[in-house]
Amino acid sequence: MKALILARVSTEEQKEAGNSLPAQIERLKKYCQYKNLEIMEVFSFDESAYKVKRNEFDKIIEIAKTNKEKTAVCFDKVDRFSRNVFDKRVATLYDLAMTDKIELHFVSDNLVINSSISAGQKFQFGMQLGLSKYYSDAISDNVKRAYENKIKAGEWIGKSPIGYINMKDKERNIIPDPEKSPFIIKIFEMYSSGNYSLLEIVEEMKKLGLVGNSGRNKPLTKSMIHVILNNPFYYGVMRIKNKIYSHKYKPLISKDLFSRCQSVLLGYHKKPFIYGAKPYMFRGLITCAECGCMITPETSKGHHYYHCTNYKRVHKKVLYIKEEDLLSSIYEFLDSISFEDEQIKEITECLKKTNQDKDQFHQLALSNLHKEYDQIDKRISASFNLLADGKVPQDVFDAKLKEWKERQIEIQEEISRYTNADEDFYLTASLVLNLAKKAREIFDSSEVNEKRRLLNFLLQNLQLNDKQLVFTIKEPFNTMVQYNKCFELLPLLDMSITLDWKN
Repeated sequence: MKALILARVSTEEQKEAGNSLPAQIERLKKYCQYKNLEIMEVFSFDESAYKVKRNEFDKIIEIAKTNKEKTAVCFDKVDRFSRNVFDKRVATLYDLAMTDKIELHFVSDNLVINSSISAGQKFQFGMQLGLSKYYSDAISDNVKRAYENKIKAGEWIGKSPIGYINMKDKERNIIPDPEKSPFIIKIFEMYSSGNYSLLEIVEEMKKLGLVGNSGRNKPLTKSMIHVILNNPFYYGVMRIKNKIYSHKYKPLISKDLFSRCQSVLLGYHKKPFIYGAKPYMFRGLITCAECGCMITPETSKGHHYYHCTNYKRVHKKVLYIKEEDLLSSIYEFLDSISFEDEQIKEITECLKKTNQDKDQFHQLALSNLHKEYDQIDKRISASFNLLADGKVPQDVFDAKLKEWKERQIEIQEEISRYTNADEDFYLTASLVLNLAKKAREIFDSSEVNEKRRLLNFLLQNLQLNDKQLVFTIKEPFNTMVQYNKCFELLPLLDMSITLDWKN
């Protein structure tokens, strides 16, 4: 009789000595030699008995069905045949054995299934199939419980997202990737500004050399950037089966930054992106003050003209205005925030004096936040002990742990804001003052796309009122305009003034 040998493993543990594929094949070959069975073909593969699609196993069934001679299909054990008694493949091979088309040989179980087996042997076969399924289900239950405990402890159970590294230590910790994590932060910062599309971020990351975690060193795609922006893991929580859990790893961004990106993704406060057509400077930035429709551009005889789309049919006559005329208001504003060196020096000294009181407050706030964080850690540790002793119910512990972890995330965000406050304070002041000094020069030397971004950075609510461009100046540039108008008052400390240009 000819024979088919089948060796299969479905888990890493089964690949160890004794259950490994080579060990199974060696036993089966010796068995066939002892039984004078002629080996037709040897099948060896990793494949779960619970998979709906089992390509290798289906090949064996097809050979057994089409072979004209009676064939022995040899397995090491019944559980190498199947651990799923409801698998139709089990019934197919069993029916073929009962009609003497094939014989099923289970070497280590010393069992042969054919049409002449006794009721006791049938019972033995059924019991072994049932026990195999029970063993598999028990393993599955244990894995699920282990995963549930890991999730409750704030541990991630899969491969870390890009920007993090899975450590191979005993704790299987996850740490920020020193090379990639700064790029992930930059992605969130760029997108939250509303000035960059996903494609622009893809191109920027390609220039910077960011690649995915696949090992193929391929740049990130648009869909990968979208996944990153939607992943809450980066601010301190993990999403598993549409449920949110706190995790114990270091966040890369704040929850506030993540929320701002979500707002942009949903369309809130979204700045206009570059259109695929001609790069008009004011395209998508200005609305009509009378009807609220968008002001649209067109080109005629070498000049750019802007006019209301008149979608609501409010205007009896559509007015056209040259781009140069719109720019006159912009240039007047840019000149109004230009500072001399003497003014910049005086403002800087004022900022330093203001910052001294802030420093003392920050240090006290930081101390209190660190103290609260440590107290929560002690509460969690004590509650773990009470849970282990059976003094606290599991549901009560889970609820408190979630509450404490969420508070720790909030504390970490506050600590981060305070820690970076001084640096951000001076960086922002330096950026604003230098921009003010060279605002018109920077604007004139920029490409159209950069000019659009600069206008978004400085201004908001741009409207065309008749043929006059009006807008609101963003803080703190509105205060700088007033400062230049009334130098001796120096109202820089009050950053809450809103100024409508031309009003």
